[in-house]
Amino acid sequence: MELDLRLLRYFTAVAEDLHFGRAARHLHISQPALSVQIRKLEHMCGVELFRRTSRHVELTAAGEAVLVEARKTLAAADRTIAVARSAARGKASRLTVGFVANAAAELTPAILEEFGRRHPHVDVQMRQFAFPDPLAGLGDGDVDVAFVRPPLRSDPAIKSAPLLDEERVLILSERHPLAQCPAVTVEMVLDEPFVARRAPDEWRDFWLGVEHRDGRAVRIGAEVSTVDECLEAVLTGRGIAFTQSSSQRYYARPGLAFVPVSGLSGSTVAIAWRQDDSTPLVHEFVSAAHSVRRSHGGVPAPLPARWGRQTA
Repeated sequence: MELDLRLLRYFTAVAEDLHFGRAARHLHISQPALSVQIRKLEHMCGVELFRRTSRHVELTAAGEAVLVEARKTLAAADRTIAVARSAARGKASRLTVGFVANAAAELTPAILEEFGRRHPHVDVQMRQFAFPDPLAGLGDGDVDVAFVRPPLRSDPAIKSAPLLDEERVLILSERHPLAQCPAVTVEMVLDEPFVARRAPDEWRDFWLGVEHRDGRAVRIGAEVSTVDECLEAVLTGRGIAFTQSSSQRYYARPGLAFVPVSGLSGSTVAIAWRQDDSTPLVHEFVSAAHSVRRSHGGVPAPLPARWGRQTA
């Protein structure tokens, strides 16, 4: 009997979320369809993988064992695809860099310039990804290296090192009563509707400020997949949102206001790459990023942020 890798991906998503509804949202399928696929896998294995009640989902002992092997199998499959794509791209002459939103802010052109100085004959292609993929193509091997913003789901094949930190600010319509405040606190916006990012839970929750709400549920006014969708939702009054401070320079437009938030943790930009698919050019790009970070000795004006500490 052949095992479809999609079943393992569905199973892993449910096992990590322990919630069929959230897992279905991340997988972009309906919850009933996901339940059917999980039952299909359980039938193939001949065991129950989850214990389900109306309010609770947990792995059985068999499910725990299957999760370990499923992760290994999916990682091996992803590596196989990544190797094939890497070979097709021709690593000796081209490097694909993934990013979400404004990448590494003002550092981005400086890093590209430094890498270009070292390797003038390499074609660097920048590829933008939407919120549902905060790893910016790195998880699927679609890119060689990426600018990312933690928190991200743990993946032992992916290594990263921080480049800079910047504050999170509140973005809202200039017609909003809080738009003229010199600063706000999270407590002041607990009852406001928020624009949520369609993304894995840890990333979605971070940009909703869940860790600062003391257990208070978030009112969701809209869900979006891109920066432009977020800005439109804010402009039309469907909600407010937290964003990185550099967004004010990259995405400012009439009708929007950006307000500092007291007591809200910052956002880190990191450079990330796959350990199982790295090449000399990947390491050279990472080295160029670190070189630019060190040469600035701080934050390139006018970025109101702090540098992260290098961990790699």
